[in-house]
Amino acid sequence: MPPPESRSPRVAELFSLEGRGAIVTGAAGILGRPFCAVLAAYGARVAMLDVTEKAAAEAADALARELPRAEFLPVACDVSRPESVRKAVDAVAARFGAIDILHNNAATKTSDRSAFLARFEDYTLATWREIMAVNLDGMFLMAQAVGRRMLERGRGGSIVQTASIYGIVASDPRTYEGSEYEGHALNTPAAYAASKAAVIGLTRHLAAYWAPHGIRVNSLSPGGVESGQNETFNQRYSQRVPLGRMGRATEMQGALLYLASDASSYVTGQNIVVDGGLSSW
Repeated sequence: MPPPESRSPRVAELFSLEGRGAIVTGAAGILGRPFCAVLAAYGARVAMLDVTEKAAAEAADALARELPRAEFLPVACDVSRPESVRKAVDAVAARFGAIDILHNNAATKTSDRSAFLARFEDYTLATWREIMAVNLDGMFLMAQAVGRRMLERGRGGSIVQTASIYGIVASDPRTYEGSEYEGHALNTPAAYAASKAAVIGLTRHLAAYWAPHGIRVNSLSPGGVESGQNETFNQRYSQRVPLGRMGRATEMQGALLYLASDASSYVTGQNIVVDGGLSSW
């Protein structure tokens, strides 16, 4: 009988992304930068897409200083606009050749925090649609554009879509008593929750649709991550979590690496939850 090494890849090799081209949307965000970093650290060439060229370039420059041997390509892209998506994907393909990984990560809190965090009874349709345009329409447009290229190439690929714990469970209003974010009373808007639940539904549909072509599609649902909330919120939220604290952005990296790499070659249509146990209650 041949030794184990000759029968299957070594475990470490399963996580290698050497030679693969990756796109991450929302790359300049709180989660976006760590997501780009882990893909690059394991060998991927990473296109960092964000809504402005300045944001994408600054994020790429910062990571290039941390990982000088990695390749980062900053690209401006408004994922809610079909033409912007087309141009961005064309630019990445021209630079990398193949696109093997798409991390559909972009989301918005809109340009008006007051409108974004308004009570449901006062929520405007315009704000609802602004959120859906990025959080859901953007997922559709990016998956469509990159999926088409994966199909044409005929070698499969991995698509990961960032959802949220609030796409599978309701937020607890008691958590938000006395809580603030950027000077505004904090809550989880219905539009955000609905958009993230829809991301999970889109993920499952695409997983089944593209499975015959070797394109795997999964979603990643982070729990609450420290990102500028006040101490009142941090304490109240942490009391709801079995591990007793909020998450850190870097704690989402392992799940993304798993889903993007061959370590998850038999995993598709799944929603990986990284929430400290919150949804287990």
